[in-house]
Amino acid sequence: MWPTIRCRDTRALIDFLVAAFGFEEHFSVPGEDGKGIIHAQVRWPDGGGAMLGDADRGDADHLALPLGPVSIYVVTDQPDALHDRSVAAGARVVWGLSDEEYGSRGFSCLDPEDNVWSFGTYSGE
Repeated sequence: MWPTIRCRDTRALIDFLVAAFGFEEHFSVPGEDGKGIIHAQVRWPDGGGAMLGDADRGDADHLALPLGPVSIYVVTDQPDALHDRSVAAGARVVWGLSDEEYGSRGFSCLDPEDNVWSFGTYSGE
């Protein structure tokens, strides 16, 4: 699954996703005027990723959707280490690292654009 996120500042969000969560920047396409980003992709090391773009230009503009926030769940087998990395990079934790009744372990935090990113082992049946 590849969610598409409309951004106020795509470059800042990409930099945050890479530093805080370990996404890998795959590519980005600047606007014709050399400003902003009309389309970008970040990949999750275990598969999948997200597409991003400035809300007022390019790919993201044609959808005419309101700006976020959105909520995204990402599966990881290292929730504790990822939690610590996220906190060190300035992520705002909204649901602390915990074990769920259904067996998953994870946490949720906000990015600079107030999107909710949840990370966990997702051991649900």
